[in-house]
Amino acid sequence: MRSFMSLPPLARTCLLVLAALAALCWLAPLLGRYGPILPDWDALSARPGTAGHWFGTDAIGRDVFARTLAGGRLSLGIGLLASVVALVIGLGYGAIAGLAGGWVERLMVRVLDVFSALPFLLVVILLLTLFERSLLLLLAAIGGYVWIDLARVMRAEAARLREAPFVLAAQAAGASFGQRLRWHVLPNLMPLAFVYLGLILPQAILVESFLGFLGLSIDEPSSSWGGLLAEGVQELDSAPWTLLFPAGFLVTTLAAFQFLGDGLRDWLDVHRSPQGDAPRQAAAA
Repeated sequence: MRSFMSLPPLARTCLLVLAALAALCWLAPLLGRYGPILPDWDALSARPGTAGHWFGTDAIGRDVFARTLAGGRLSLGIGLLASVVALVIGLGYGAIAGLAGGWVERLMVRVLDVFSALPFLLVVILLLTLFERSLLLLLAAIGGYVWIDLARVMRAEAARLREAPFVLAAQAAGASFGQRLRWHVLPNLMPLAFVYLGLILPQAILVESFLGFLGLSIDEPSSSWGGLLAEGVQELDSAPWTLLFPAGFLVTTLAAFQFLGDGLRDWLDVHRSPQGDAPRQAAAA
């Protein structure tokens, strides 16, 4: 609770908003009278509040409230898993590059430059178009798209830690590269990595929503927010609420994650000592 109260007020508010949104999405089956798939043939394109449909219905009578929350479960779940994939790749790659130094670091940085120059989103779209779509491919594609910036940050921080007294002392004591990486560098990178997880998560959700809008994400009957936006655009004239509610949830989620990530980054900067993070007690090298 003390750590929560030490966060900036805006970050605390965004965290509460995200917690409420996540709880609402995952508790959706217990809320409302209608599910996201079965239509209500007596309420086609019904306005919000009609016959128990809080957000109205679409052209074939499916409840927009239930579909928005079900889409949120998919978008948040896929975004979170893809961000974890990006976190593992970016943290490991950046830590190895920064600690290694020399020609190894320069080579790995050049590889990052090459990846940054690629039209990676087009590569993702091409992969999802050519190969059979699956959750694993979707996670790998999105995670592979958002890991690069994280790897750059982790490399810079690992390079700083490489010259820290406790890492140099471990090296002088005979600790191997792997031991220094495992016991000294990675533990001190984790707080920063989790802060940046809050920054890459909205990127992953946005990419997934864009792919869903193009019809390249999870197929029907379970549509993510991007898929719901695509459906809402088609019904914009007759039932604009089918677009407005999913779009509102998506924009609120992305904005809350962005402000939360900025607040966590500021909080971490304040709570880090001038010499860098205090070294953790390592096991005997």
